[in-house]
Amino acid sequence: MARPVIHHRTPEFSAVLDSARERLKPLFGTRQEVILLASSGTGAMEAAVANLLEPEDHAVFVNGGKFGERWGKLISAHGAIAHEIKVEWGRSVHPEQVDDALRAAPSAQAVFVQASETSTGALHPIAEIGEVARTRGVMLVVDGITSVGVFEQKMDEWGVDALVTGSQKALMLPPGLAMIALSQQALAHARESRAPRYYFDLLRELKAQRDEHTTAYTAAVALVFALNKALDLIYAETLPRVFARQLLMAEATRAAALVLGLRIFPDHPAPGVTAMVTPEGIDSSKLIRYMRDELGVSVQGGQDQMKGRLLRIGHMGYLAPFDMLIAVGALEVALSKAGHGFESGTGVAAVQARINQGI
Repeated sequence: MARPVIHHRTPEFSAVLDSARERLKPLFGTRQEVILLASSGTGAMEAAVANLLEPEDHAVFVNGGKFGERWGKLISAHGAIAHEIKVEWGRSVHPEQVDDALRAAPSAQAVFVQASETSTGALHPIAEIGEVARTRGVMLVVDGITSVGVFEQKMDEWGVDALVTGSQKALMLPPGLAMIALSQQALAHARESRAPRYYFDLLRELKAQRDEHTTAYTAAVALVFALNKALDLIYAETLPRVFARQLLMAEATRAAALVLGLRIFPDHPAPGVTAMVTPEGIDSSKLIRYMRDELGVSVQGGQDQMKGRLLRIGHMGYLAPFDMLIAVGALEVALSKAGHGFESGTGVAAVQARINQGI
């Protein structure tokens, strides 16, 4: 990213763009084209809605956290009619709930869901939801922002019609680059759609990137170069080892949380982030501030009703198992300072024990 920024209408940039787009396909688990957008991941989410739904269309969305809630807001913002599947925070949606919602909304065009609900750390069963969507003849749109590059995605096999992600998670980049892949069914639907869109016109962007080897509008040049380098690192390590490393960190962090007396929040935890409930009477926001300001370790808290109760440790992208020793060590110090009783060092020991088992 520190290289001089070249013009995005040059053969040099085209070569980098083409390489990055082709090498993203295995991370998505697809043979379809991956489209890059100069935006945050939310931009790719909005692009999916803008291209696949028309005003007055009906769509079902899973609301099990802040980002599931965002699907509903995006659907409504584009004039479509949103049918909510309300899922308790920390729980995973059941495929039967999706089937029931589609039966209740027979005009629905699509189901919108997270693969990994980042705000709660919950994992949703995308393969099973894909079976329901295919049976009902509707599109499946998945937010993969904390799943693409974290664990294996099988977009084509699972029947996912649109899969989105962003640059700042498992792809190890700063924010500002989003990616989306569309199935042939989704592309056909986008061609027929009369919904207005301009910057997020995915057909126009796909034509520019696939046929003209550039972007329709000004590219995030430095981020695209950085993406290509990140993909070098990922494929040098190999995808199976990347996925195994991140799962190891997740298991180590969960093990530490349990011995420290913290409850794992989701019923089916995602590999990219561990969400844990802090002990009664201890404000997680204070723990997080202390860890950040005094110990130099950055973790995240809860939102809405889980604010002050939830602490989230991310373990995806440019992190190694040793980093979990640092994170859990800092958490122990913060918990001790907050008056929580536990045997010092047990969390760190749990991380070490899982690391010692290896991948």
